[in-house]
Amino acid sequence: MLNKNKSKDVLIKVASRLFRIRGYDGVGLNDIIEESGIPKGSLYHYFPKGKEQLAIEAINHTKEDVTSQIQEIFNRFADPTEAFQSHILELAENFMGNFDPLGMPIGTIAGEKYSTSEPIRIACQSAFESWQAVYITKLLASGYSEKQSKDLSIVINAMVEGGILLSLTTKTVKPLQVIAEQIPLFLLKK
Repeated sequence: MLNKNKSKDVLIKVASRLFRIRGYDGVGLNDIIEESGIPKGSLYHYFPKGKEQLAIEAINHTKEDVTSQIQEIFNRFADPTEAFQSHILELAENFMGNFDPLGMPIGTIAGEKYSTSEPIRIACQSAFESWQAVYITKLLASGYSEKQSKDLSIVINAMVEGGILLSLTTKTVKPLQVIAEQIPLFLLKK
């Protein structure tokens, strides 16, 4: 039983990494099978609906992983400005040298599949909302109003996702570093 669950977990982790790097259409099931070393029959056993079902599991895995990472960083800082700056700079560090896929949560697959797969769009929406919920909680705990917290969480999430795309296309962490530097301007209380 443990081995079976481990096989499923390996498939999800490999798919998560590959989808983050190459997007949905850039990854075939054979790529996942080859990299994971898991037999094709096992993949279809765990994911009988195929690639879309596996992609949704991979997005959910990424959602949980990134949510935990953000929360871990936020727990280290009482000041929200320091927390957000640290979060963004840690993302930038993931890109230094090799552009690690941990720095690319789900923007690639979200942009690619939002209009062609409603289940994937919903999974991506859930991930973004999960990350924004961590942002909202931090801001509320720091004295921001509910409206400010919700609005700022959207703005910061959009800046982070945009910064990731700019970093990928320019092959430099400068966009994320600039966003981190500008965070104090966005966290001024009204």
